[in-house]
Amino acid sequence: MPYAKKDFTRLFGTPGFSDRLLKDHFTLYEGYVKSTNSLAQTLGSRSETPPSPEYSELKRRFGWEFNGMRLHEYYFGNLKNGGAALPSESELGRKLAEDFGSVAGWERDFRAAGAMRGIGWVVLYFDAPGRRLLNAWIEQHDQGHLAGLAPVLVLDAFEHAYFADYGLDRASYLNAFFKAIDWEESQERYHAAAFQEARPH
Repeated sequence: MPYAKKDFTRLFGTPGFSDRLLKDHFTLYEGYVKSTNSLAQTLGSRSETPPSPEYSELKRRFGWEFNGMRLHEYYFGNLKNGGAALPSESELGRKLAEDFGSVAGWERDFRAAGAMRGIGWVVLYFDAPGRRLLNAWIEQHDQGHLAGLAPVLVLDAFEHAYFADYGLDRASYLNAFFKAIDWEESQERYHAAAFQEARPH
């Protein structure tokens, strides 16, 4: 069953994100969906022992394309037209304060990661076995993920996510991102990860 692209056109009109920027970003995301399906079909019909260089490269490439698809779905999924600040008394707000000292302390750390030089992603993860929230920098799509952790909030820090609107001014992009966060979606992700039974090691 091939992966189907998701429709995020509800984001058109979001303050801080031009429709042109979003349209181009959606097109990029759709390319990852197509490439993921193409590679899955190609790899599904091949099995090599020992693996050839061509087969090995396709296997490696699948991780890049799949994560490019899925990270964009997390990113667009945690944005909305008309975002609001996270209520400090919310379940997620209390946990952020517990793990970072305050919601403001968490935001400073997340913004600092988002302002780092280079391309990549910033992910607020929930570590179920450790029962804590962590901010992480993801190099490329397939490098730097923390094993077994659930994404709660995802920021695209590649230039294509902001350059058309902000040029090199990533700080203004971060401001727009924070104003457009769909905290209900992030809280649902956190709740789903936090209250499932963690498997024993």
